[in-house]
Amino acid sequence: MKLMVLGINFAPEIISTGLYTTGLAEGMQTRGHDVCVITAHPYYPAWKRFEGYPAFAYRRATLPGGVRVTHCPHYVPARPTGARRIVHHLSFALTALPVAVWRALRERPDAVIVAAPALVPAPVALLCARLVGAKAWLHIQDLEVEAAFATGLLKQGSRAGRAALWFERRMLRSFDMVSSISAPMMQRLRDKGVPAGRMYELRNWADLAAVTVEPAEPPLKAELGIGTSHVALYSGNIANKQGIEIIAAAARRLQHRDDLTFVIIGDGPFLPDLKRLSEGLANIRFLPLQPRARFSEALGMATVHLLPQMAGAADLVLPSKLTNMLASGRPVVATVDTGTALADEVEGCGAITPPGDEAAFAAAIEALIDDPARRAALGAEARARALDRWDGQRILDRFAQRLSALCMASKDVAQDAAISSKEGQNS
Repeated sequence: MKLMVLGINFAPEIISTGLYTTGLAEGMQTRGHDVCVITAHPYYPAWKRFEGYPAFAYRRATLPGGVRVTHCPHYVPARPTGARRIVHHLSFALTALPVAVWRALRERPDAVIVAAPALVPAPVALLCARLVGAKAWLHIQDLEVEAAFATGLLKQGSRAGRAALWFERRMLRSFDMVSSISAPMMQRLRDKGVPAGRMYELRNWADLAAVTVEPAEPPLKAELGIGTSHVALYSGNIANKQGIEIIAAAARRLQHRDDLTFVIIGDGPFLPDLKRLSEGLANIRFLPLQPRARFSEALGMATVHLLPQMAGAADLVLPSKLTNMLASGRPVVATVDTGTALADEVEGCGAITPPGDEAAFAAAIEALIDDPARRAALGAEARARALDRWDGQRILDRFAQRLSALCMASKDVAQDAAISSKEGQNS
């Protein structure tokens, strides 16, 4: 197949949705398909354009496996408010449009795949698919409109809120196939009117070859100057929609523990606020994202992984970082309501506490640190679950088969129509 992938986040970004869009494109290329990608200049999670990428020019690249990439210029707000995010995504859609149309007309892809967030560029993918008779596939990493309501970026009943819901509904019902990453999110798509025959569950995955179960004291820990026996680790995007301030509160409650360091690896718009909340605490460290080659070691520093979430978000977003947490063979402490998709994934692999309950969160961390037998059992189950549910090769194999079947069905219909037309002319 010839495939076009459209998504605002892609390599060289190394976390969140960009990691999975890159993996999907590379995975299809290694399976013998011809893949081109149209994406933005990298900027995430710092919300700052990566060094070396031009502000107003396009850039082309070819990944080692052969995936061809076009990076488009776009607006990157330093403080991504709701209105600025919309302009941010709209600017990418506008700069991606001419490149996408030109590539579609020139290369005639069999399928055009758009990864959301963001949903705003989805019409570009639809246009390209319709121009050349390709199938249009929309992959939903999170239900961003609902998440915007949950976090206050959009107001219920507002004009902007109603417009966002209308746009989301139109896009979901216009694509030939809509996928998402968990069973509850699939149910949400059904509730929004997507027919069951046009839905597919495409879970995020763990790179089980790159993320292994590290020894209790990986060399990176000493190199970074972390001398305590235990580490409570958060690694990833640092945004205000996650309730991540609970980590600083837990560190304050546990500052009497001289055997525990809270380590936060990452960047994002909420980082300055989180550092301010952590002022005066000697038991918390902030580190930049580590090189991909040392990703497994970084995860292996954890005695426990921390996964804060805001109330009401656990069925709207299944955090992409969870898969690699589980693959590292370490237990997870998540702030999540029982009965949600995230709670079901963490159950048996760690502990869950109510969102916003800093006392319960701190107590769960301390209880796991003080119970090595339980910690080992939960960590072993976490690794086993990653092997069973989150194997990237199996997930991508199934996706490739489904996409191929979708494209072949389209070709069969076109071929039958052509035969019928020819027979009609002959008669």
